[in-house]
Amino acid sequence: MTSTLSRNDVLEPEDVSARLLDSAAQLSYDPSEEVDWEADLDPSLYGLNPEWSTLFGTKLWDEMSEEQRITLTRHEVCSIMSTGIWFEMILQQMVLRDQYCKDSSNSDFQFALTEIADECRHSIMFARACQKMGIKAYLPRRSSIELGRGFKALASAEVAYGGILVAEEVLDVMQRDWMRGENVLPLVRTTSKIHVVEESRHMTFARAQMREEIAEKSPARRKASALVVAIAARMIVSNMVNKEVYAAAGLDVDRAVKEAKNNAHHHTMMRTSSEHLMAFLLDCGLVTKPAEMIYRRLHML
Repeated sequence: MTSTLSRNDVLEPEDVSARLLDSAAQLSYDPSEEVDWEADLDPSLYGLNPEWSTLFGTKLWDEMSEEQRITLTRHEVCSIMSTGIWFEMILQQMVLRDQYCKDSSNSDFQFALTEIADECRHSIMFARACQKMGIKAYLPRRSSIELGRGFKALASAEVAYGGILVAEEVLDVMQRDWMRGENVLPLVRTTSKIHVVEESRHMTFARAQMREEIAEKSPARRKASALVVAIAARMIVSNMVNKEVYAAAGLDVDRAVKEAKNNAHHHTMMRTSSEHLMAFLLDCGLVTKPAEMIYRRLHML
């Protein structure tokens, strides 16, 4: 696997943060102003590009009516947004704990708080978008909620920022397609654009922090961290699309879950969305054999 790491990945973290603060000052969004919350939803438009639906390319998709496809994609995007809110709340707590009582004159500290402020706005934006579509939040499985509770309380250093990067990188690739999708609701296109622009800074920050934290760590520490980050990836990816989205579209849930699980097209899309992430983790020495097995089960490799 070849690395496609950006130039910012090899700068000192403090230098990276200073540049990110400048970027945030020049280009940030207020979703309450940027999103047209009063516009009616076009009934003919999808919630996400059909190609990103978990059922696209299956026999069940071919059997579905256009109305069912639109309903499904709207529920899928709301499920993904709900998962995003869940993990953004975990992220905010980890970042805040990491910066507790650190030097507030440092750019790292100031950008970390900027990121937390961004994530608060993003969570509210996703919540309002789901509300606008008339769809209630899809919560993670109870076991995942409890695992997340433990992760946010205990994860630190490269493990915390690795979990953050997994969530941000996978969603970033999806949303870059959604924001350009002419058959996607303007509401989703605009919220995706806002998230992509601002999360690109968060990902650069997370990569810089991970490089600093993992430097000169022992092989045993790297192996342990690699496994925990992979487990975090499983927790995030496996909760992105709640199985109840299929019931909302009037589908047989058991059949839909089975076809989604075996959907080769969606597996390919997941690998595509994970390419840069996997290259970075590999470069950091955080793709061990046990971790690789988890990523392959998730179709991220």
